[in-house]
Amino acid sequence: MKTMFPRMLAVLAIAAINLLFAAHSQADPLPGRDLLKFSQLPMIQTTIADPSGVNVGVYGGHDEFSTAYGFGTAADPPQEYAGRFMADDFADKLTSPVVHVKWWGSYHNDVINPEMPVNKFLIAFESDVPAGPAPDFSTPGQVQQFDIVRRGPLSPGSGTFTEKLIRGPDPILGESLYEYNAELHLNREFLEKQDTVYWLKIAALVDAPAGIVFPPNQPPTFATQWGWHNRDYTIQDTLASNVPVPGEYVEGVVDGTKVWHFQDDAVQGDLRFLPFAQPGPIIVQDNMLPTFYLDNIDGPGGAIPGTAGIGQYSKDLAFELYTVQVPEPGACLLMICGLLGLAQSHRRHRS
Repeated sequence: MKTMFPRMLAVLAIAAINLLFAAHSQADPLPGRDLLKFSQLPMIQTTIADPSGVNVGVYGGHDEFSTAYGFGTAADPPQEYAGRFMADDFADKLTSPVVHVKWWGSYHNDVINPEMPVNKFLIAFESDVPAGPAPDFSTPGQVQQFDIVRRGPLSPGSGTFTEKLIRGPDPILGESLYEYNAELHLNREFLEKQDTVYWLKIAALVDAPAGIVFPPNQPPTFATQWGWHNRDYTIQDTLASNVPVPGEYVEGVVDGTKVWHFQDDAVQGDLRFLPFAQPGPIIVQDNMLPTFYLDNIDGPGGAIPGTAGIGQYSKDLAFELYTVQVPEPGACLLMICGLLGLAQSHRRHRS
């Protein structure tokens, strides 16, 4: 009971604050409630200039495959999802729950098969496994908390996500870019500790039509393939924690433009998700590899001998994390105190 009590208090406090903002159910994130605590903005139409200020190109970034497929029957839902995932590390300056996640992504070749829509995302927060001696690299470790969010209107603690088109097909890859906002389920928020490195994994969960089976790691062209978009490395994340080393730093310079980067490479790996396993759902990840930006897609390719192209730099992914911003009204404080009092009373009766 002692280990559960702090979490119970946190959940009750979040519930109290959420009740005050339930009327704001369509915004993303929820106005007046959410406080941004980590931000790696997406590359949309980023202009890269050389040291003299001359523009050398406009780049829209790219997405890395992060989709797991479930193969069920007309009568039974999929018992397992398998495919590939992307994950990126983060750390910020606040000990506070993550209640809202924003990220960006697109569909390979702009193909969205209406029989295989993305109506679910797996969002997992995981511990950090630091890198050993080179050429080792850091990876996500144990799952700390996860949630399955489904397409639908946003409201506090709803466990739903929205998808919004923010850019049409880019001129290089021909893929449109979408913005996603998700409210984690109440009791599924991530109770993050400040200055601690964690990993965020986001993967689309796609149900294949009954009777259709294919290799989930190499899906056919007709299958919907969702990917997670890369960060705009020209924008510094000032919210990132400065305690982990190296933290948020300038990894290098491309044609006079700084390449901002947080901590270590984003990684890709194989994913298996068993939602109905007993005694609880299982997330398995292996065959992980670091990922990098792509020359001439995410930035200049270093065509001049002796110059560095963007392809030599570790990639970050585009996402933002939001926590609950405690409002000023005394009514909110009274509500929280009342709920905490009830919890304390419940604890005494159970002791």
